[in-house]
Amino acid sequence: MSDISQQHRRSIADPEANRFLGAKLEDFHGKLYELCKDHNGCRFLQKKLEDPNGQHLQTIFDEIHPHFVELMTDPFGNYLCQKLVERCNDVQRTAIVDIISPDLLQICLSMHGTRAIQKLIEYLSSSHQIKTVTNALRPKVVALIKDLNGNHVIQKCLHRLSAEHNQFIYDIVSENCIEVATHRHGCCVLQRCIDHAVDIQKSQLVQVVTRNVLPLVQDPFGNYVVQYVLDLGEVQYSDALVRCLIEHVCELSVQKFSSNVIEKCIRVSEPETRRALIAELVTQSNMEKLLRDSFANYVIQTGLDYADQDQKVQLVERIRPHLASIRSTPYGKRIHSKIQREQQQGRYGNRQQLHYQSMPSLRTVAAASAMTMNNGGGTGAASNGIPYSAGMSYQDDATMATMAGLPLNYNMGVLGISHALYPFP
Repeated sequence: MSDISQQHRRSIADPEANRFLGAKLEDFHGKLYELCKDHNGCRFLQKKLEDPNGQHLQTIFDEIHPHFVELMTDPFGNYLCQKLVERCNDVQRTAIVDIISPDLLQICLSMHGTRAIQKLIEYLSSSHQIKTVTNALRPKVVALIKDLNGNHVIQKCLHRLSAEHNQFIYDIVSENCIEVATHRHGCCVLQRCIDHAVDIQKSQLVQVVTRNVLPLVQDPFGNYVVQYVLDLGEVQYSDALVRCLIEHVCELSVQKFSSNVIEKCIRVSEPETRRALIAELVTQSNMEKLLRDSFANYVIQTGLDYADQDQKVQLVERIRPHLASIRSTPYGKRIHSKIQREQQQGRYGNRQQLHYQSMPSLRTVAAASAMTMNNGGGTGAASNGIPYSAGMSYQDDATMATMAGLPLNYNMGVLGISHALYPFP
């Protein structure tokens, strides 16, 4: 569809647009500033800037560039400012930078101004322009990072400027690591800092995060920064960070945010470091508290999933005395199921390696008894209410377990359906 046809349709929908249909820029000489703040007037001026010969650029620039601070924050004017930044030459762009630099913070904090400044950063084309903008941003980096609109300006600097020119951001973020990392927007900006960093900048940030890891892992936003470092998958960064947490595993496991970090530490750590983490769980004196805790129980489950076999056995031995007391909790059921699955998987391997035992599923035992009954055997009832075959002694638990396909030597009687621990998951 031609531009003329589009303008005609727009004029029907918006009669106010009629005055710009077929109009020339000269018709509005001296009134361009007012047009910038008008919906249709702004569109009209943007079309003139798109002229391939650039014949209207200087005229528009001369009239509006003294008003750039106001227009950058205007709902309509900011679009013209962005278009002008794209089309102007280095001299004109330098003039724009010099005009707005004293008011740069105010513009960045505006929902409209932030877009215009981001566009300006994309088109900075000389060392003078870059230096002027970065010097204006430097004193307010933390305030901008924590602002809904301003943080996007800092992210644009990270994306577009060289490591030399954005180093000021890394220095200020490092000096204010906790304030930045524990903020809703700040934690996202710090992660983008890591993304865009060269090696020396990344090391600078990770070292600061590692020094402050304890308060960060306990924070609703700071914990994401720590997890982001762990997710880098670079041992030179993650191992030192995890080792700072080893002595605090149990305290951090019972907290909402830090428990997520401890789980991730267990998953991504080097084998030696992981063993040190799980050793803290094994030697914990109040295991029942961890098992009953709504956060720590997930740490225990992750430990069961990732522990070496010898430590897994130790962990199960520490858990087993508490299984009966936690079975009524959803966490306890999951932990019991993990232990039971592990044993069932191990029954076909070398049984000498199976150092721990979990309760058999009564459903399986009941099925074995039912099979015996269907084969014509008589039934009786033991004193605890468990059906058994007349041809088999109730005391012969080994025989019953073998029929059920279960490992032997549970060191406990088979529990009946009237038992308090029935049913098993």
